[in-house]
Amino acid sequence: MKLRFIIALFLAKLSKPILKLTGHKGTDFPGKLALKICPEFLRYVAKPRHIVCITGTNGKTTVTNMTVDVLERAGRRVLSNRAGSNINSGVSTALLNGVSLINRPKYDLAVLETDERSAKRIYPYLKPELIAITNLFRDSIMRNAHPQYIADFLSANIPAETTLVLNADDLISSRVAPENERVYFGIDRMPTDLTECPNRLSDIRICPVCSHELKYDYLRYHHIGKARCPACGFCAPDYDCAGTDVDIPAMRMTFREKDETHEYPLLSDSVFNVYNMVTVITLCRRLGLSHAEISKAMDGMEIVATRYGSEKVGNVTLTNQMAKGLNALASSRAFDYVSHRPGKKELFMMMSCMTDERHWSENTSWLYDCDFEFLASPDITHIIATGPRAIDYKLRLELAGVEPEKIECIEDAEKAAEALRFEPGSSIFMFYAADQLDYVFKVRSKIKTLAGKAAER
Repeated sequence: MKLRFIIALFLAKLSKPILKLTGHKGTDFPGKLALKICPEFLRYVAKPRHIVCITGTNGKTTVTNMTVDVLERAGRRVLSNRAGSNINSGVSTALLNGVSLINRPKYDLAVLETDERSAKRIYPYLKPELIAITNLFRDSIMRNAHPQYIADFLSANIPAETTLVLNADDLISSRVAPENERVYFGIDRMPTDLTECPNRLSDIRICPVCSHELKYDYLRYHHIGKARCPACGFCAPDYDCAGTDVDIPAMRMTFREKDETHEYPLLSDSVFNVYNMVTVITLCRRLGLSHAEISKAMDGMEIVATRYGSEKVGNVTLTNQMAKGLNALASSRAFDYVSHRPGKKELFMMMSCMTDERHWSENTSWLYDCDFEFLASPDITHIIATGPRAIDYKLRLELAGVEPEKIECIEDAEKAAEALRFEPGSSIFMFYAADQLDYVFKVRSKIKTLAGKAAER
């Protein structure tokens, strides 16, 4: 096996310049090749002394990239897979990049995004010092079945020596691997909080101890909030670190850690991204950074452009908002956010998982877990549904109460861009999945060109 590893290391290293010369991206191809030659490549490849993994249903890419950015701005050298995949081949590629040809580690610290379902193929070999779990929600039925299944899968494969950084406001992920040392983060009560779930999807409704209905002292969305059981006293864990006094209009919050508090400017007006920010601060504190270092590193930082971006183009504001096809939670969060933006809005839906459709038939049941009802707003004047599931979107939108005359179905996304109205002063929101980002940004570029021409008329 050792000889196979040496061959795998050499050939995988060699594949990188070949890919570059031939103009192929192949972000995780070297890792795939290494694993093909040596299935236990992750066991033998040299690793940094400190390894941090970040997983969860939503937010793991944002949290990973922000954590790496903060650490690098603070002067730390960090190995990461931000440009590659989060399964074992992508992690193998990252570790391959972090060793010399004679398998000597070149980094002291790695921060790696990991897919939840890949835990069995990654964690036993890496034995991370820290694993942060952003949240666990219902995801693609074909891949992830149910969030409790994923929670149990993680519990079975997280090493006993790993410290967990967990969202205390999520009763599913906060109960993963109960014997492990853990640090809890969360967000204190906010003025916009509720006590009853406004969403179609809520993944934990009854007490995991006595099966009585749970009650919430405060609730953000879906099952995220401060829950308790009035029958047996079970409740969400207390925070070790928390965002408090979150003031979204003023774009600031206080971070509380033990008896100390520190002020931070918010990077986004989305509550979901406030959670991402609290996760990053909690992780960086565990890695030894001071609040002054973290705050300075976050100054001017933005959410990952592939997940969210907004700019003024011509007479309109164009915003790209990842909504992840097959993921009701991610789309619901995007729809809720957009519904609260001021002014008139046009929506451009291209959320179909086009890559997946080449391998299996897309299951459309997720559309009926998703809160399309947020889009039945008079401020939303026009919705274009594109891609192979355009008619499915139209049906779901009409069932949600959206007026049929507001909806257009145009399967070709580039042609669909020409149907946008570009009303002066309005906003255009693009919703899209994660599997064809090059195409998404090609369409976005065309929309920008059209918006510029519309402004000249």
